[in-house]
Amino acid sequence: MTNTATGAGIGAEQRQLKRAKKAALAAFLGGALEYYDFFIYATAASLIFSKIFFPAGDPTIALLASFATFGVAYVARPFGAVVFGHLGDKIGRKNTLVLTLVLMGSATFLIGALPDFNTAGYWAPALLVLLRLMQGLSAGAETAGASALSTEEAPEGRRGFFASFAMSGISAGIVLASLAFLPVAAMSEADRLAWGWRIPFWLSLVVLVVAYLVRRSLEEPEVFEEKHDHGELVKLPFVKMFKTHPAQFFQVALMSFETVTNTFMQSFGLAYAVSVGVPASTMLWVSILGNVIAIATQPLMAWLSDKYGRRPIFISGVLGSGAMIFVYFSVISTGNIPMIFLTSTLITAGTYAMSNAIYPAWFSELFNVKVRYSGMAIGLQIGILCAGFTPLLGTALVGAEKANWGPAAWIVAASSLLAVAGAFWARETSKTPLRQLGNPVR
Repeated sequence: MTNTATGAGIGAEQRQLKRAKKAALAAFLGGALEYYDFFIYATAASLIFSKIFFPAGDPTIALLASFATFGVAYVARPFGAVVFGHLGDKIGRKNTLVLTLVLMGSATFLIGALPDFNTAGYWAPALLVLLRLMQGLSAGAETAGASALSTEEAPEGRRGFFASFAMSGISAGIVLASLAFLPVAAMSEADRLAWGWRIPFWLSLVVLVVAYLVRRSLEEPEVFEEKHDHGELVKLPFVKMFKTHPAQFFQVALMSFETVTNTFMQSFGLAYAVSVGVPASTMLWVSILGNVIAIATQPLMAWLSDKYGRRPIFISGVLGSGAMIFVYFSVISTGNIPMIFLTSTLITAGTYAMSNAIYPAWFSELFNVKVRYSGMAIGLQIGILCAGFTPLLGTALVGAEKANWGPAAWIVAASSLLAVAGAFWARETSKTPLRQLGNPVR
């Protein structure tokens, strides 16, 4: 009898581990597609779009307009968080994640088919903004849904580790985006602006198909199914979340400012480096190196948070990024290539990985299962919304004075302090059992 019970227990553990691995793979692929799409756009906004989607004139004004189109997706993200967060808490994680995936992939492919300003006039930037808004709607709930599902499927005591694969997927997406643009950067400017920039957008179909097939085979987490089967899901998760988890919402909103570091480095950092004479291809390789290493270091950081707690690892990483960003912009301004590689890698695979790898589990753990998708998705988008416009703000403050990089660094440092404040306020959740997470929903 004991042997039978033991065997059943082992079988249940193996099934749970298999489901956890599958959920982590789906999160990894979804993150890869989302950030491949988002960062080929960031790269194109830094290097291409100011020259082909807007009237000829002052290049700084054109770059500001290009970064504005980059930022509009972040305006759409909170709306996507509300809509898809509601669906995720009502109809389930799986189907919602499939929907966000298809929306993102379709919008990205269509961007690659847009006419330029010389062909379509002001219709060109208008259509670009429309498709960018579609990307934003999808991205508003992608990370939150993948994080919630991975957290709910993970074995006890390993939630941080399994949920972190969504972030490793994001690093993989950035690597793929950078690799896709390397041959584009090597083209003649005429070919690059005429047709070369379109290829990375069309290549997103490959990642979309693979991620779609994996996600279609997922199951709903058991903890969600229990609430669904007993009719315990709430009608309006968005409203219920604000009633029962207001503190957790604001904690997540503050901590999400940690994303400013990466957004600034990937968009403003690239444009700034090119403006001071660092080749675009060099900066793409800088991004590739840091993110390749981060694919491995982020699960390690998350594993440490499972052992020692979310808060100390998260805060250490955010403070480290806020300090290192000054070194990063300083070495870019001098054109010191070896130091650019070293500093960027220390941030991307070190300090930023410490905070970035932990938030998928920690943010999810702060909410009850009934409102988890909505709570994390909407709270996360507050900081990310601000992050989306920081390249625009940095460009405006730095202006044409290339030695004036200080305002850009201070934007990142101030954002880091906001994230630290949220982390000190939030509860430590690494040891809390799954079904006890979040305040009771009344």
